[in-house]
Amino acid sequence: MKESCIREIVDAASNWGFFEVVNHGIPEQVLKCMKHEQKKVFHQPFLEKSQKNVLNLSPNSYRWGNPKATCLNQLSWSEAIHISLTDISKMNNTKYNNLRLAMEEFSNRAFSLAKHLAEILAGNLGLRSSYFEENCPPNSSYVRLNRYPPCPHSSKLQMFGLVPHTDSDFLSVVCQDQVGGLQLFKDGRWVAVKPNPKALVINVGDLFQALSNGVYKSIRHRVVASSGESERFSAAYFYCPNNDAKIESCSHRQTSLYRHFTFREYKSQIQKDVQDTGDKVGLPRFQTSIFL
Repeated sequence: MKESCIREIVDAASNWGFFEVVNHGIPEQVLKCMKHEQKKVFHQPFLEKSQKNVLNLSPNSYRWGNPKATCLNQLSWSEAIHISLTDISKMNNTKYNNLRLAMEEFSNRAFSLAKHLAEILAGNLGLRSSYFEENCPPNSSYVRLNRYPPCPHSSKLQMFGLVPHTDSDFLSVVCQDQVGGLQLFKDGRWVAVKPNPKALVINVGDLFQALSNGVYKSIRHRVVASSGESERFSAAYFYCPNNDAKIESCSHRQTSLYRHFTFREYKSQIQKDVQDTGDKVGLPRFQTSIFL
C-alpha cells in the first residue's frame, strides 16, 4: 500500500505536476477557522486593509490585482495577503488573534506535510535524505491568503483571478473552497481542478523542476475569475529553502538542464523581470547551453 502510494505521487509529479492528498494531517477545523478569519480581514474597507501596517506585517503584505501589469492580460481580479512565516508572530493585534493562531497551526502542519512529500520525491531521485532538513527550515516558507471576488466583466472578457504562472518554490500546499476556478495547463489545454472538500492540492514548483533536472514538472496554472455571485477563497503554503540554499540539478542521469543557482539569485531575477516586463520569466533564465 505504501509503495503504491509513493509510485502514484512520483507519477503525478512527473506527468502532471499536480496531485491531491487526503488524510493530510491538517484538521478541518483549522482550515474552517482560517477561512472564517481571512474573510473578516478581506471584508474590511479597502483603506483599512491596504494600510502599510495592516496586521502589523511587513509593507506590501496586502496585495490587490497586479500593480506592475504592463498589459490587460497581466491584470488579476483578486486580492491577497502574502506573509513570510517569520512575520506571523507579529500579528499580535487582538482583533486578528484567531487568524494568527489558525495560520500558525496551518503552516506548522503544512510544513510537515510538504517536507514529507518532498523527501518522498527526492528519494526517487536518489538525493540524500538530509537535503530538505538542511535547506528548508520552518521559517523560510510563506503563506498566502487569497480572495477572488465575483467579476462583472468575465462573461464578456476572459478575466483571471490569478494570471497563468508557475510557483517559485519546491512544493505548494493549497486549500481551496468549493467555488472552483483553479486550472492547470496540460497537453496544450487548460484543465479544471475540481474542488474536493476532503483533499489539499499539491503542486510542484520551479525549484523542484530544477533540482530534479526536469523529472518533476512545474506546471503553469491560473485561477479564472467567476462571473457568478460567489467569491472564492483559498490559502496556500509555499515550501521554500533559505535564501542561500543552492539549487543544483541531479546530473547522474543526463546533462544538467539548469545551471546552479541560489534561491536568493532566483528571487532577485524574478523581481527584476516583473519590474521590467510585468511578468515572471522563471526557469528559462537559468537553462544551460543544452537548450541553445
